[in-house]
Amino acid sequence: MSKRKEKNKILFVYSSLPSFVRRDLEILERYFTVKKMKITTYRVTKKGSDPLAFLRLLKGVLWADVVYSWFARWNAFFIALFCMFLRKKCIIVVGGYEVAYVPQMNYGSMLKRRSVYIVKFIFRFAHKILAVSRFSRREILNYAAHEKVELVYNGIDCKRFKPCGEKRNNLVLTVGPISKEQIKIHGLNTFIKATKLLPKVEFIAIGLSKDAIDSLSESLTPNVTLMGIIPQKDLIPYYQKAKVYCQLSLRESFGVALAEAMSCECVPAVTKNGGAMSEVVGNTGFFACFNDPENVAEMIMKALKSWKGKEARKRIVKHFSITRREKTLVNLIQKAVGSL
Repeated sequence: MSKRKEKNKILFVYSSLPSFVRRDLEILERYFTVKKMKITTYRVTKKGSDPLAFLRLLKGVLWADVVYSWFARWNAFFIALFCMFLRKKCIIVVGGYEVAYVPQMNYGSMLKRRSVYIVKFIFRFAHKILAVSRFSRREILNYAAHEKVELVYNGIDCKRFKPCGEKRNNLVLTVGPISKEQIKIHGLNTFIKATKLLPKVEFIAIGLSKDAIDSLSESLTPNVTLMGIIPQKDLIPYYQKAKVYCQLSLRESFGVALAEAMSCECVPAVTKNGGAMSEVVGNTGFFACFNDPENVAEMIMKALKSWKGKEARKRIVKHFSITRREKTLVNLIQKAVGSL
């Protein structure tokens, strides 16, 4: 990889900085001249609006060689629009919701006609569209040209997410930013039902919104703890203590928390046909049917008796390390800059 060159200027546009977005920013800052730009809304009448967002973004696109942004949403729409007129290149990372269509759960951007037009426009004029899994890539290809879509798996910092100390052999963990509306699609209702079938097992769910906690609290048994979002530095010890990590979603475009837990030697217990989770887990974990508490409880007991945690970490280190994502991202951007 080449050293930073001043002519390689990257505009990094974001609306928030969850861990996986921040990791990309840190990678790009090591190799390029990066200007980061936070844009949360373009609506003048909305509380917390940013009426100068258009001008800031236009100025940033003029400055940059390449514009890099997570999620094919409004930010990416205007990025693609400006890049089209100014003949600049943009790279858009698709999180998954943007191309999801799950009418039975009222989930996915593709349920709305306007979103379909927005996503198709972005994909038409983006230089590259990055998919975080093979599952996500297949969904993206319903709306984008094959040659534009690149598979670049999310990356885990395996030096940070690592085992430490003894595992608690009866502790099961699940993590995710889940609101009340997302309880069913993320299988948290099934998780809670399964806890009642395993009263001697301790369960912890982290990352829930207040309305999700309020909705679930009345049906909890004493072996369950519900928690809100906590800083990543405080989350890692939970990964390190848990014997099993459980993800019961109907679909995941990758499963960052799942991979982080596996890197800490948690045994993964996930749903069959749950999007990209089978790609991440491989043969290192256990699978159950979606929305089947009895089957989930059976799976959890098998996982608690298993010692596949070391295999799970080896899989993350081999296939989903941050160094692997770093190399691929930097090469992609260098090619984009070199073809200007």
